[in-house]
Parts: sequence; C-alpha cells; structure tokens
Amino acid sequence: MVVTKADNMTDMYASLRSNVSMLGQILGDTMRTHLGDSFLEKVEQIRKLAKDSRRGDQAAREQMLELLTALPDEELVPFAKAFNQFLNLANLSEQFHTISRNCDELVCVPDPVEQLLGRMLNGRVDQTKMLDCLKTLDIDLVLTAHPTEISRRTLIQKYAAIVDCLTEQENDQLSDRERQQISLRLRQLIAQIWHTNEIRRERPTPVDEARWGLSTIEESLWHAVPDFLRQLNDQVQQRTGQQLPIDIAPVRFSSWMGGDRDGNPFVTAKVTQEVLDRNRHAAARLFLKDIVLLVGELSMEEANDELKAYTNNSCEPYRHVLRSIRQRLRDTIDYLNARIEGHNPEVDKSSLIWQESDLKAPLEMLYKSLTDCGMRLIANGLLLDILRRLACFGIHMLRLDIRQDASRHSDVLAELTRYLGMGDFNHWDETEKQAFLLRELSNRRPLIPSNWQPSADVAEVLNTCRLIAKHPAKALGSYVISMAGKPSDVLTVLLLLKETGCSHPMRVVPLFETLSDLNNAAACITDLLDIDWYRGYTKGMQEVMIGYSDSAKDAGVMAAAWAQYHAQEQLVAVCKQAGVKLTLFHGRGGSIGRGGGPAHKAILSQPPGSVDGRIRVTEQGEMIRFKFGLPKLAVQSLALYTSAVLEATLLPPPEPKQEWRDCMQRIAEESVGAYRGIVRDEPDFVAYFRAATPEVELGKLPLGSRPAKRRVDGGIESLRAIPWIFAWSQNRLMLPAWLGAGEALQAACERGEMGLLQEMEREWPFFSTRISMLEMVYAKAEPNLARYYETCLVPKDLHHLGETLRQRLDLGIKVVLELTKSDSLMAHTPWNRESVKLRNPYIDPLNFLQTELLARTRKETTETPASEHVQLALMLTIAGVAAGMRNTG
Repeated sequence: MVVTKADNMTDMYASLRSNVSMLGQILGDTMRTHLGDSFLEKVEQIRKLAKDSRRGDQAAREQMLELLTALPDEELVPFAKAFNQFLNLANLSEQFHTISRNCDELVCVPDPVEQLLGRMLNGRVDQTKMLDCLKTLDIDLVLTAHPTEISRRTLIQKYAAIVDCLTEQENDQLSDRERQQISLRLRQLIAQIWHTNEIRRERPTPVDEARWGLSTIEESLWHAVPDFLRQLNDQVQQRTGQQLPIDIAPVRFSSWMGGDRDGNPFVTAKVTQEVLDRNRHAAARLFLKDIVLLVGELSMEEANDELKAYTNNSCEPYRHVLRSIRQRLRDTIDYLNARIEGHNPEVDKSSLIWQESDLKAPLEMLYKSLTDCGMRLIANGLLLDILRRLACFGIHMLRLDIRQDASRHSDVLAELTRYLGMGDFNHWDETEKQAFLLRELSNRRPLIPSNWQPSADVAEVLNTCRLIAKHPAKALGSYVISMAGKPSDVLTVLLLLKETGCSHPMRVVPLFETLSDLNNAAACITDLLDIDWYRGYTKGMQEVMIGYSDSAKDAGVMAAAWAQYHAQEQLVAVCKQAGVKLTLFHGRGGSIGRGGGPAHKAILSQPPGSVDGRIRVTEQGEMIRFKFGLPKLAVQSLALYTSAVLEATLLPPPEPKQEWRDCMQRIAEESVGAYRGIVRDEPDFVAYFRAATPEVELGKLPLGSRPAKRRVDGGIESLRAIPWIFAWSQNRLMLPAWLGAGEALQAACERGEMGLLQEMEREWPFFSTRISMLEMVYAKAEPNLARYYETCLVPKDLHHLGETLRQRLDLGIKVVLELTKSDSLMAHTPWNRESVKLRNPYIDPLNFLQTELLARTRKETTETPASEHVQLALMLTIAGVAAGMRNTG
C-alpha cells in the first residue's frame, strides 16, 4: 500500500484533533466539577452554534448572540476563561505536533539542516567552503519584551508540563497503569490552570520582563542548544567525515529586556544594572548545576601531563579542578546576590568567575586531557555540552543591548553646549554638528565639567553611558539609536560614551525605521564611512538595524517591505565599496504587519549578499514562547535559522530582474498612497479606529512595562506599532497587515501586468514571501466580525468608513487568488489553514462577547462604573483572542 502526502496530512490532522478533543474534554470535566452541568451545557451550546454560524447558519448566529448578551455578570469571567483556555490548549496541541511530527512553521518537513546539507554537498557547494561558512556563522537572536505576551510565567510552566504528558502518551510500550498516571497528571494540570488567575494584577516591571526572558533560557534553550549542536555535528560528520569545533556557536542570544529605554521611562540605569547582575546570576547558577553533575561523572584518574602538573598529581585530577570551579561559582552567586539586594560588596575578583576564560580555560584543559588519554567518548558528553553552552551564552547569559531615541542624546549635548556658552547643539546644522563632534572625539581633555548639574533626563542618559563603561564588552551587545537619520546621531552617542569613560568599542547601531529614513539609510552610512575617524573606530565592521514595525505603520506593509529590501541592497553595496563587513539587524515583530512570519522564508527572501553568514533578528514576546518555549521546539527553531542563514549565504537568491524592480516600485508607490489615503487623510479614521477596536481599553491593561504611546499627549502618530497591530487583530480586520497592498496589486493588473506578477511570485523569493504573508492575514481576517464590532460600537455616521475598508479587504483577497490561481487562501499551506479552521469556533464567541463588554464599559459613568466581573471578563476576551490569533502584535 502506497502512503501519499495527503494521507500523512490527514493522519496529522486526525492526531491533532484527537489531542485537542482530549484536552478539551478534560477542561470540560473540570468546569463541570466546579460550575455544574448547566454552565458546561451553555458553553458547549455556544461552541456548537458558533460552528454552525461559521457555515452560514444565520439562525444559529442570532441564537448564539442572544445567549452571549444574556450572560449574567457572575458567568462572564468563567465563560471567557473557558474559551480562552481551550484556545491555549489548542495551541499546545499544535506545538506538540510541531515537534513530534517534524513540522516547521508552515508544513511538516524533514530536518531543514539535513535537507540543506544534502542539496549543498551534491555538487552545488564546495565542502570546505560549506564547513568554513558553518564554523563562522554569526546568528544573533535578540529577545525582546512584548506588551501582547498575555500568558503569565506560572501558566507557561504548566503548559510545558502538559506537552511533556502528550509526549509520554505517544509511547506504545506504556502499561495501563502508566497511562492512567499520565491521564491523572493532565487532569491535575488543567485543574491548576483553571484555578489560576490568568491576568496579571499589576503591570510587569522591566526586571519582571527580563526574568521572563531568563526563564525561557533556563527551561528550554539551556537544554536545546547543546542538543541542536550535537545533532548538527552528527549530520556534518555523516556527510563530510569531519567534526565541528568544540566551541562552535552558530546561534547566540542577546536581549532588549531591561536595556530598551526608547519611550519607556521605567528602564533606568539602576534597572539595567540589576538586569545585568541577574543575567550573570542566572548563568552562574545554571553552570553550577552542570558542574555539580560533572563532578559526579569525571571520576577517572588518568590524565595528561598538563593536568597532572596543574593538580600536583592528584588522584582525582578532574574532580580537583571541578571542585575549584564549583566553589568559585558559589562565591560568584553569593556576590551577585548581594549586588541584587542593593549592596556593593568588596571582593577579590580572583575568587570569582569574573571573565569567560575563568571557566573556559580549565574546562578546555579537562577536555584535552580526556581526549589525549583516549577518553573522547567521555569528553564529548556533559563536558562538551557545558563548553558549548559557554560558547553560546558566555558567563553573562544574554548580551544586553541598549536602545534610546536619537533626540535624547542630542538633548544632552544641547543642554551641555548651552551651559558652556557655545550655543544650542540642536539648532546647529549637520555640518556644524559633525565638526564639533569629531573635534571633541579626538580631544584628550574632558568636555563635561565636574561641577555641571544636568537635568534629570540628561543625567539619566549619562548614567546609562557610565554604566556601559563599567561593564565588560561581552556583557553588552549593541547601542541602538531609534529614529536615527544622520551621521551626527551616531557620533553623538560615541562622544557620550567617550566622555563617560567607556574604553571598549561598543557597536553603535543606527535604526532606520520610517519610510524616509529607510530611503536615506545608504546615504547616511556612506557619509559615516567617509569619516576617517569613524572608519578607524569600526575596525571594518558596521551594523545597521532595519525597522519593520514603524515603517509598516508609516507606509503600509507593501511599500515598507520594498523600502526595506531596497535599503538593504544599497547598504550592502555601500559597505562593499568601503571594504566594511555589514551586519543587518532585522527588527521584526510577531505579526505580519510588523515584519513577522516564518523566519526561514523571511531570511531566504532577503536581497542576495545581505546575509553573508551574519544576521541579527529580534524575537518578541509570544513568538519567543512559540519558537523556543519547549526544548524540542527550540531545537527545530535553531535548525531553521541555521539552515536559512547558511543557504542565504552559500546559495543566495537571484538578483531580481529590472522589470520586477520597476513593477515593485510602482506597486510600492500605489500602496503607500492607498494606505496613507485612509490612515492619514481620511478625517474619520482615528475616530473609527478608536471606536471599532479596543485600542483605548488595551492601554489600560497590565500587559507590558512600556507605555502604549511614546508621548502621553500624542495622537495616532505617537501610538506604538504593537498596540496599533494588536487592536486591529482583536476586531479581526487585521487592517495594518494588508491595507494598500490589494489596491496596488489591482492597479498592476489593470495595467496588464498580471503575467509579470505571476512570474515574480514564481521566481522571486522576496515577492512570493510577500504574497504568502498576504494570504495568511487575509485568511485570518473576518470582515463579518469586524462589521459586528462596527454595528455595536461605532457611531452610524462613521459606518461608511468600515464599508470602505471591507471592500478594500475583499478586493485584496480576489486579486491574490487570481494571482496565485487558487480557489482558496493558503491552498499551498494546508497545515496553517487547518490551524486557523480549528480555532475559529472558539475565537468567534470571544469576539462577540468582547463587543458586548466593550459596549458596557463605554457606557459606564463615575456613578455607575462597570462591574469587576465585566472588567476582568473583557481582559480575558482580549487574552483569548490573542491566544487564538497567535501572532497578534
């Protein structure tokens, strides 16, 4: 019997649905126990009516709405919680199938590294070249906090335990008793989840967010990194006969949590100091656990001459060294505990693990001794895992980036130059600024007077720079300048670092994030690299950050994507001309409207030459959990990133044809006009947006440490990209991820370019990825639900705008289906389509209930505020829709 791909997919769907049904049954039993049969029957009735409503049954829809609007206050919270938790359990089932059935973000496939090595070494790439590239890969994944990461850490741990149970259930050799124990454990975990408050009582602090990031490493990545490298080594050895270096680290991790102060007044120098200490503390604690285990393992006596001499011929030389490391790690933890508690203890640094070499050198000595003495098998066990963790995480766990807005730096110099009687730095032109900055950068005398008393905002910027100066370079990543646009923005930061005593050359990275900044990026970097002093400072390396969120919010996804692509091409050319190695830092979000989507496809759709073995990418909030929250899932994600960067470097995509470029330029111009025509020029747009979405209510939720707006008094232009996307995903219109694209594609069709578009979709990875992402958001958009929000919440004189937006959405769907020659959206990604289909009957009731609760809260007055039940239920519906939509912000 021949098993087809369709058969495999059918089996997968059946297995996925079986687990979803089983977990849902347990959740139902939990609700029945605590809320009774009648409540559970009502939940099940609404679920079935939602399913029928999906099939077009208008009577079922009306009956469902009647039941929802009639829910008494005391049932609002448990009802919202029921559907919310079912969606979380559905996510878990899908995550489990991702790791148990070898699926990537779109469809089930074999191991991506193994596939790539087979293709490369089949005559396409020289083996030596491939190995050299693999050994020097530099993939830096930057973990960032995310205001739309709803789930609390305590719940995330319980979700992970459920996946462990699902994994155990797959074992065919389990006895009946063992199956009963697993079933009991699942019931216990789901009951614990049901009785745990899902919503944070208070907004998390930046330190809380940093601790959340560390928990992902401790619970998942700490185990995944050596597992992935072991698998990678086995695959390379099988294909080439060679082993990878023991200190290989193709993927490393940085963080913005506790370092990103752009628009977040709660991230101060004091907070950053605590986060740096906590990062080191976490690393020391995890290394200590490993060393304790290694002391138990390395009981052998035979050693090489170096180790014998080092330990004075100890009868247990390996344990002798490890016990010393163990004590130094314990002392390091005690020292860091005192610092975290606010003390500044005097300490002999030689007694601590102070530098990476303090840990690396003795462990490498043990490794060499074991291999010299014929014990390579032992050396390549836990000891090798520790060395590879050290290569990846260092002793600081995460390299902390610092991010600040360009205006905050120039304000420091403006206040200083006014104090010194030199005029106002902010009023000088670019030439004057550069001349002043270069003169001071080369000047040996201090610029900042010791008796100067700066304002609080200026003092905070200087304190951050002094903090950077105190910490070793390996504890820190890049200094990212938001809203950068001119060479002086970079030189200003370099001067501030010099004046505060920073002796190590920190990477200072301009972030180009609006359409005009992206278009000007190459000119800015050209001017920078033309400065002799700056060229000397870079030592042949230049990092540039590309902003996806704000550029898409500024110009729409299509125009922003083309500006990002074009900017990267130009930056590659500029740096190549200057003989400088370029590292591009991609500031992607989780949602399509913020540059999100499958990482593998995104990397392979970059301009040829833009990756070149080096890349930095942000990973945000909920996507950190979805990609790295479980060890096996993290191994797959690491494999996807490694294979994509290796392929983009050695088998880059072709240069786009000139006619493709010309067509894309026309599309970009059409799309930005259509997008801004609504978002900027439509006088009713802001009023409609705030009425038709829970944007105002989102700002009140305790979701993240950062305010929703950069300026409290600002309008839509000051709203951050994350709540902008999040609000539109809640009412299911998904507007930021498609507005302008369909209109531009339709205009191209009317010019007779459909054949050209189809050629671009077939042959140009950049364009095919854009169309694929459009399909995904079109499939997730629900115009009928958006219309219901409008009916219930929006004044009638604004309804015309909603009708216009839904017509634009319908236009986009039709033109994409025509372009792809498909009858349905996501026909080529059935796994994703099935995922959306599975969730809809559970998301829909939450959306309908959310509109009812928004209507109630908006009617509240000082005398009759909305009840606590209504407020909490509203938060739960927002959390539930976010869980169902997955990539929400």
